[in-house]
Amino acid sequence: MKDEFKKILDSVRAIVDSDKSRSEKLASICRLLYDSIPHYDWVGFYLADSEHQQLILGPFIGEPTEHVKISFGSGICGQAAEKLCTFVVPDVTAESNYLACSPKVKSEIVVPVMKEGKIVAELDIDSYTLDAFKSDDKELLEQICRWVAELF
Repeated sequence: MKDEFKKILDSVRAIVDSDKSRSEKLASICRLLYDSIPHYDWVGFYLADSEHQQLILGPFIGEPTEHVKISFGSGICGQAAEKLCTFVVPDVTAESNYLACSPKVKSEIVVPVMKEGKIVAELDIDSYTLDAFKSDDKELLEQICRWVAELF
């Protein structure tokens, strides 16, 4: 893993362990990722409402989105919630089930936040760069989501 990512992980651990509210912690993580990694052009958390099988937009950094509620199974975020696995989409135009947030978005990664085998949230990151997300990004974001699970 890149050295810069190790520094980010140290910062995320400090945020998770801080006395801030859960919402403030999630917002701080979004800001940290957005500010630290140039190809992260939209960073946000969706909170899972399993009873209604939908995701509700939580803290985010980037352009506003009309997708404040997403049904499980719909779009990349909904598919990740339904299948409970990380989705890396190198080219969003190749996806038939893609929910466009901005015409600038070229690639996306969505990582579920799991607690006791259930989805509680997910981290969604869009990039204006085609094929932006590599194995280091996936490794970084999956570790962050393991720690974020402690907040639920």
